[in-house]
Amino acid sequence: MFGNNDFEVVPLRAFKDNYIWTLRNDRHAAVVDPGDAQPVLDYLQHERLKLCAVLATHHHPDHVSGVADLLAHHAVPVYGPRGEPIPTLTHPVDEGDEIEIPQLGLRFNVLDVPGHTRAHIAYYGANCLFCGDTLFACGCGRLFEGTAQQMVDSLAKLAALPEETLVYSGHEYTLANIDFARAVEPDNEELKARAASDAEKRKSERPTLPSTIGREKKTNPFLRCLQPAVIASANKYLGTRASDPVQVFAAIRQWKNNF
Repeated sequence: MFGNNDFEVVPLRAFKDNYIWTLRNDRHAAVVDPGDAQPVLDYLQHERLKLCAVLATHHHPDHVSGVADLLAHHAVPVYGPRGEPIPTLTHPVDEGDEIEIPQLGLRFNVLDVPGHTRAHIAYYGANCLFCGDTLFACGCGRLFEGTAQQMVDSLAKLAALPEETLVYSGHEYTLANIDFARAVEPDNEELKARAASDAEKRKSERPTLPSTIGREKKTNPFLRCLQPAVIASANKYLGTRASDPVQVFAAIRQWKNNF
C-alpha cells in the first residue's frame, strides 16, 4: 500500500537499452522520456493506473517519440526543454522552473544541463535525479550539439547534488562504460568493486540503475577530470600534456567515442 506521498520508480524497457522511468503510486503514474508509448500503455493497463504527466529531458526521438501516442489516450501536461524542438510539449521549462505532480505528491526543480543536446534538462527532487543522456552510470552522453565546456559545467552541476541522490539515466550502458572507465583508471579499487557488482546485476537481468551521485564521483572518469590518474591517461591518449579539466574531459570523451 502507498501512503499519501509514497511513490516508487519503475523501469520500463524500450528499444535495445532505453529506460522509461515510471513514477507511480497506487492510482497514478508519470513517465520520463517515453521514446515508445506501448510499454507505458501496457503497464498502465496492467496496473490500472492513470497517467498524470510526461517529463522529457531532450528532443532525441528515442526519448520523445512515444509522447504523441500517449497524449492520444491521456490528456496530460508534457514538460520538456524550452530550447529544443519537441512539438508535443505543453509546458516548456528551463533552469529555475519547478514542476509539481500533485497526484504523486512530487515537486522537481529543473536544471539546465546542455552538452549532449543544446538545451538538455534534468529533473531533481525527492532525492531523485532524472538526467536523460547527460550523466550515465560510469559515463556521460556524447557531445552531439554542445561543447566540452558545456558538458563539464553540466556534470559539475550534477556532481554538486547531495551524494545520496539517486541517479536515473536514460540508458543501460553501464557495463560498457565500466570497461572504458577501467582503461582510464585501472587502479581504482572502487571501480573494480563496481564492475563485479554491476556485472552480477546484469547477469540476472536487473538494472544497474539507479546509481548515486556519490558512487559516480568515485568511479565515473568524466566526473574525475582533476584526478592525477585520469589526467595521466588523458595525456597518454593525447600524446601531449594537458591538465585543464575541459581539455582532459575532451580527450577522454574522444577516446570513449572510439573505444
